[in-house]
Amino acid sequence: MDKQLPSEHEALTMLRESGCSPEVMRHCRAVAKLATEMAEKCRIKGMNVDVDLVKIGALLHDIGRSKTHTVDHVISGAAIAKSLGVPPEIVSIIERHVGAGISAEEARDLGWPRKSYLPQTLEEKIISYADKLIEGSKKGSIDRAIQIFERKLDPEHPAVERLKRLHEEMSVLLADTG
Repeated sequence: MDKQLPSEHEALTMLRESGCSPEVMRHCRAVAKLATEMAEKCRIKGMNVDVDLVKIGALLHDIGRSKTHTVDHVISGAAIAKSLGVPPEIVSIIERHVGAGISAEEARDLGWPRKSYLPQTLEEKIISYADKLIEGSKKGSIDRAIQIFERKLDPEHPAVERLKRLHEEMSVLLADTG
């Protein structure tokens, strides 16, 4: 990592000063709590995961909601994060957390810069997954998240299948072995 991660206090200050509502801040805290728990579980199981990056990335994942509540909040959020000098790993988390990721083709259709917005690293996947399990600031179920995707997008939309695959991958990684 080139740049130092912001502290938890600094991340919360960034959210507040960017104009995030108290509801968005509660959501980001809830996602950070769940994602950090997941990352700790992975670390204990011997996986190479940066727990601090997960915590701070999860806190900042929705900073773009200070500008818009559309799917474009990831583009706004990445721009805000870059302007604040956060490390590129956090910018990637912000860009790749939405849904279970957005393909380069879907990004093109949305008028976004042409690249893949699919989560790649374990940290990105954990945050994307935790975000889908937090509805508002409460933990929900993957079944509810899938239902919401199917209703908002279409049961046949590629994002629905991506979410199911992300769930399967995370379920294996987070499974109790004892």
